[in-house]
Amino acid sequence: MKIVEIRPELHMLLLEFGQAYLWNDAGALTLVDTGIATSGGEIATAIEDLGFRKADVKRVVLTHFHEDHSGGAAEIAGWGEVSVLAHRLEAPVIRGDRPVPPPLFTDEERALHRSLGAHLLPPAPPCRVDRELQDGDLIDFGGGARVIHTPGHTDGSIAVHLPRADVLFTGDTVAHVNGQVMPGVFNLDRAEMLRSFRRLAEIDTALACVGHGEPILDAHTAMMKVPTDS
Repeated sequence: MKIVEIRPELHMLLLEFGQAYLWNDAGALTLVDTGIATSGGEIATAIEDLGFRKADVKRVVLTHFHEDHSGGAAEIAGWGEVSVLAHRLEAPVIRGDRPVPPPLFTDEERALHRSLGAHLLPPAPPCRVDRELQDGDLIDFGGGARVIHTPGHTDGSIAVHLPRADVLFTGDTVAHVNGQVMPGVFNLDRAEMLRSFRRLAEIDTALACVGHGEPILDAHTAMMKVPTDS
């Protein structure tokens, strides 16, 4: 596990598989995504290394139900007075009330999925969802965080925009790998995902924190350059 300071109030946690983001509002912590099911210990260590306690986590915002984003949520939800938030279309899957729909892989994506070992990841344990979100909702962190529904990767994928902080959490609709900004892979509906990508690209934001890869600086400009016509 590696901790990367993006800003004094924002850290990226590079986990055994995947990544999460930790936002600090004067000691009240918000986690955006939680890694795989075994990530709870890693996240707890990161929080303690940064001088906080597990009980300082006040909310978990899940961008979507995939096991590398929601896997640690059930454990973290038991740390104290933690609220778990997810889009209303994701909530039944996260709770375990509805089966996990598999992505519609392209041939290249199927090979990539196996090469990454993603097919070997432990399933996400069922986790309660305390607040079901929808497009336009506001979340009380980072000076006011706006929920953006970004369907395509999954039906209820979301991004979270912090206008005052000039930060956008994109979930897996956007990736930034080896210096290349790109739309996400392993989608339920690629065409719908590309429409969501374009919606995020139009947001004039300085920093995008993606689901996989390094944060994107000058994000609006970088994302607007990405073709989304196929």
